[in-house]
Amino acid sequence: MLFRQLLDRETSTYTYLVADPVKKEAILVDPVLEQVERDFQLLEELGLKLKFCLETHIHADHITGTGKLREMTGCLGVVPGNAHAACADRSIKDGEILELGNVRVRAIAIPGHTDSHNAYLVNGTHLLTGDGLLIRGCGRTDFQSGNAGAMYDSITQKLFTLPDETLVYPGHDYQGFTVSTIGEEKQWNTRLVGRNRDEFRELMANLNLPHPQKIMEAVPANQRCGDVAA
Repeated sequence: MLFRQLLDRETSTYTYLVADPVKKEAILVDPVLEQVERDFQLLEELGLKLKFCLETHIHADHITGTGKLREMTGCLGVVPGNAHAACADRSIKDGEILELGNVRVRAIAIPGHTDSHNAYLVNGTHLLTGDGLLIRGCGRTDFQSGNAGAMYDSITQKLFTLPDETLVYPGHDYQGFTVSTIGEEKQWNTRLVGRNRDEFRELMANLNLPHPQKIMEAVPANQRCGDVAA
């Protein structure tokens, strides 16, 4: 398996490139519009054909590059089941698997940050958590039909039941971290360790975070797969 973690510095967003090096087919997870040329160049350099752009959820802090990459490569845009994105070529629900040669990507529904959000487990070892489980934290739950109780259940009942050695690759990081493990997060995640469901909900209700700067632009654009002109 070929695996790359790519950063958009403006929004601290991670995009992930996953590919089968034999079949030369690739998936991009959570591409960012401003980084499309970078991602396309990397695909060209590695001799890869982009088959899918895969979203963890409808983002509020950046505009997806899926629409542009679809124009450039003919890839398919894939969103979580029930996500409000009629422009997508297909959706992927809990337990469904995308296969590229020897690469298997299994969707794990983890509502909480939004009401339609997937994590993706790649070959049973690399967990792409989007804005669900972050390194020593978690995604916010105060807009886009977020639900703190659902977030707690998603992390503790689904993600934390994976093997401790499972690598955790988040959709964002604001502290300079790149990767963690399920075992580390079960021990050191300050949002979750030592808190029951009600205590977690109270914590999340009182974060008082400012809304993402691009939310008014990003959400409707991402419901159109990154089309900002409509």
